[in-house]
Amino acid sequence: MKNILMIGTGGTIASEMTPDGLTPELTPTQLLRYVPAIRNLCRVDCLSLYSIDSTNVTPAHWLGVANAIRENYDRYDGFVISHGTDTMAYTAAALSYLVQGADKAIILTGAQKPINYDSTDSKLNLMDAFVCAASGQLAGVNIVFSGRVILGTHARKTCSKSFAAFSSINYPDVGILLDHRLVRYISPVSLNRPLFYDRLDEKVALVKMVPGLDPGLLDYLLTKNDALIMECFGVGGLPAYEDEGILRIVEKHTAAGKFIVVTTQVQNEGSDLSVYSVGHGLKQNPLVLEGYDMTSEALYAKMMWILGQTKNPRNVAHLFYTPVAHDLLRCP
Repeated sequence: MKNILMIGTGGTIASEMTPDGLTPELTPTQLLRYVPAIRNLCRVDCLSLYSIDSTNVTPAHWLGVANAIRENYDRYDGFVISHGTDTMAYTAAALSYLVQGADKAIILTGAQKPINYDSTDSKLNLMDAFVCAASGQLAGVNIVFSGRVILGTHARKTCSKSFAAFSSINYPDVGILLDHRLVRYISPVSLNRPLFYDRLDEKVALVKMVPGLDPGLLDYLLTKNDALIMECFGVGGLPAYEDEGILRIVEKHTAAGKFIVVTTQVQNEGSDLSVYSVGHGLKQNPLVLEGYDMTSEALYAKMMWILGQTKNPRNVAHLFYTPVAHDLLRCP
């Protein structure tokens, strides 16, 4: 039997009703009691790392989970991380950069309803997660949810209440589960030995462009941060307006060594700054990077990881455009 480590972080799956609403209370050991069949599938050890609502997750928690995997990597055949759904996609993306090239499955799962509810999806998701972790058919970071296996760098929560909460953006599902049996569509790519990282630059901001946005907001965010990710319109157009205030802010801060990532707020198909004049001029600036088909969740985590390693513009661009865990499918 495979040896699997379950890492608990809290979330709805581990929540119980309190006077203040649902609050994470259950440990991984307590969760496993609701799904005794898991014990017939693999040997499980439990690590209760956090007990928080995923709304409260920060990059420090990502580093904590990555460190727990690193410290236990040689002792286990796979990992299951129970996590709240609201920021699970961000954690999955972050772990994809902090633990690169893993030859073992690192599975995140959770639920839309607590495990002690009669109508819960927790038991199905938890069982499926352990099936995947112990299968020997998967490697690296994936989300397992509602019968789907979704690559960590392309996951997004797209439903706030439905059990099918997650979608794979600009990438096929890695596989599906039918009656707790894994049907894998895509073979994993792993290294002989994973690369672990322990530094993130948290001075990365993300803003969604809206018509008539005050350039002062961008000026403030770039003053406070090392990089700004801008979710622009369509394929990546940046408003010029009559005063060209936004373009002047971009020029001012990139001249000072700040990085700007241009992506699209449109969920599918990615950006292409070469199409329209409102985007084309940005491609001439070496400190303006284009997100292409990467999700905003992956861009946010990737820039934190990159700037935690280097601030050299050439090195930043090289790392940004080097695919990690299939995060970038279309390169310049």
